[in-house]
Amino acid sequence: MNDLQENRESNESTALSIMIAATFTAEPVETSIRFWMREFGMSARVGFAPYHQVFQQLLDPTSLLATNRSGVNIVLLRLEDWQGDHPSAQENGAMERNVRNFIAAVTSAAERSPSTYLVCICPSSPSIAANRLGESLCAALEERIAASLSELRGVEVITTSELAAAYPVAEYYDSHADRLARIPYTPLFYTALGTMIARRLYAIQCVPHKVIALDCDGTLWNGICGEDGAEGIEIDAARRALQEFIVQQHDQGMLICLCSKNNEEDALDVFARRSDMILRRDHITAWRINWNAKSQNLQSLSRELGVGLDSFIYIDDDPVECAAIRERCPEILTLQLPKAPERIPGFLRHVWPFDRRKITREDNERAALYRQHIMREHVRQQSPTLSHFLANLGLQIDIAPLTTEAVGRVSELTLRTNQFNLTTVRRTEAEIRQLCRPGGAECLVVHVKDRFGDYGLVGVLIFEARADSLIVDTFLLSCRALGRGVEHQMLARLGQMAKQRGLSHVGLRCIPSKKNRPALDFVEGVAEGVKESAENGFLVRLTADFACSVRYDPEAGNRALESTPPSAFAPTADARARISLLSSIPAALYDSELIHKWISDARPRPDSDNPFTAPHTPVEKKIAEIYSEFLGIEEIGIHDSFFDLGGHSLLAMQVLSRVNKAFQIELEPTILFTSNFTVAELADGVLKEQVRRADPLDVATLLQKLSELTDDEVQTLLDNPAPSEPTKMK
Repeated sequence: MNDLQENRESNESTALSIMIAATFTAEPVETSIRFWMREFGMSARVGFAPYHQVFQQLLDPTSLLATNRSGVNIVLLRLEDWQGDHPSAQENGAMERNVRNFIAAVTSAAERSPSTYLVCICPSSPSIAANRLGESLCAALEERIAASLSELRGVEVITTSELAAAYPVAEYYDSHADRLARIPYTPLFYTALGTMIARRLYAIQCVPHKVIALDCDGTLWNGICGEDGAEGIEIDAARRALQEFIVQQHDQGMLICLCSKNNEEDALDVFARRSDMILRRDHITAWRINWNAKSQNLQSLSRELGVGLDSFIYIDDDPVECAAIRERCPEILTLQLPKAPERIPGFLRHVWPFDRRKITREDNERAALYRQHIMREHVRQQSPTLSHFLANLGLQIDIAPLTTEAVGRVSELTLRTNQFNLTTVRRTEAEIRQLCRPGGAECLVVHVKDRFGDYGLVGVLIFEARADSLIVDTFLLSCRALGRGVEHQMLARLGQMAKQRGLSHVGLRCIPSKKNRPALDFVEGVAEGVKESAENGFLVRLTADFACSVRYDPEAGNRALESTPPSAFAPTADARARISLLSSIPAALYDSELIHKWISDARPRPDSDNPFTAPHTPVEKKIAEIYSEFLGIEEIGIHDSFFDLGGHSLLAMQVLSRVNKAFQIELEPTILFTSNFTVAELADGVLKEQVRRADPLDVATLLQKLSELTDDEVQTLLDNPAPSEPTKMK
């Protein structure tokens, strides 16, 4: 199978392949990862490498990670697991040596693999954290890993500080489970870890948003500028934090717009007169400040910027306005700020689409590029003809081979470009590097500039020579360069290359989507070739001579490309569900406990041959409560087998650890293999262990007291047992 076909089929697979290797037992993290993947409508295949086989997985070309060719490989590290078997290991350099070798192994693996690598550094145990030397060493080594790997293409890093800042867990360590099965963390921490991983997977896999549109009164400041005046509105701590956050997003490549019901002069006067405004006028790309419906204004901004509504995030404090926009512009991610101002900073930190990955040069220059786009559109509207406009642009088009530095931008274009994209196949940086390696497919990139400025890298061609044809798998162009004849020159270049290589045809693969009609219209408008059926679409075969001759005629060409409007397609049900989830996370699923409860919401007891017998004693009730938490089942009978209810050995180890801690005992793991692990059996084991550990004198005293009771008094005790000592749950 050729590279392009293999890569295309991997893109068409509905399941994301997630393979995990760790220095500790990592399987409990699967529950929260799968939960988030399901919530976002993303099918996932999750696999785990054998315990503590990180180096083998990175170095062995036949390993689980190495053979994961189209997904994400996750490496979970707890640095203390590399300190060796002796207390002096920290001093003799075992951890430093392992970290150095790990950095080299990840670097080599990432270069060989088209998959993204996600390295997550997990916290050390409290004993290490309490040791100043050990804590300092772990912090220094973590910093070295992050600094070395973060700059590598195709490698992402999550640090302990990032994880703790997003999802803090006070009681994260489980000493019992660590000792029993090398499960070092509590269920709550595994939920936090899985959520952080899922959040990064979302950033890797999903098309990023481009525009933040902001209300003014009540959002950027407290008060009404039209009534209170520029000097009368208040910029409190929460609004300063919001503005600082928005400026950070601007600096990372987001376009900032205003959409507010106000007199334009009143709102802009705040930016002019208030020196304490952190968000300044020069941060704003465009605005609509008037008394029109905000949905109309957002659509107007979308047309002016040439950006689809599905690329917008809108922020407002007014629930009525938010509801109206959700109804009329369902493509937009609409965020209603919390009523309590002090909650605003935390709310913003938990909006997943605001997570920015590595910042490219295009990201840094995006605001300037769109300002130039707006200037061009104004000049275009004033020009008598399109030919006159294009003649005065001074357009310069450079089509050249892909360079290493441009891989990130090419990946970004495959992820973001919808309208002029013949196949809409999405590719990560690692996939592009693998696809375009020496001897593989070829890639040309298109740079455009004119008298207004540099458009940057706006076009991509990925193709390979096969039989008598140049087969083009990716043909895309950013919408800001459409309608200038760039796409015609790209096709002509393909024809020239085919002729130079003695090939008679150029084959353009086309996969129709809801959004790429402009690209398909272009092909059908210029093509004088044969249209053949192909998997998921069709192939247009042009003669190389015809492709070479394609030229752009502004007056006779495809007028739809002159100013392609943003997508007007209604979002699918899946897209609506995803938008709803994204808007609800910062308000309802913003910390580990809330998420853990949501994931663990109890379901009815499954059908069983065992009749249900409710727990009666305090010990049985406590154990059933623990079973219910781990299994997510409402009612647990004392004779229900933990394994028949869906539990597995690793989960049972965590349950055993929780039971040991709750009753301050040490039941051995052999109980997992010598019983059905029912509530009754475990409760019996707890009572026997408590008796075994009890002071003989206390037992004798208790027996003496029991012997003095009447039969009625004994029956009363059995019917009304004393409550057990409350135990703090994590």
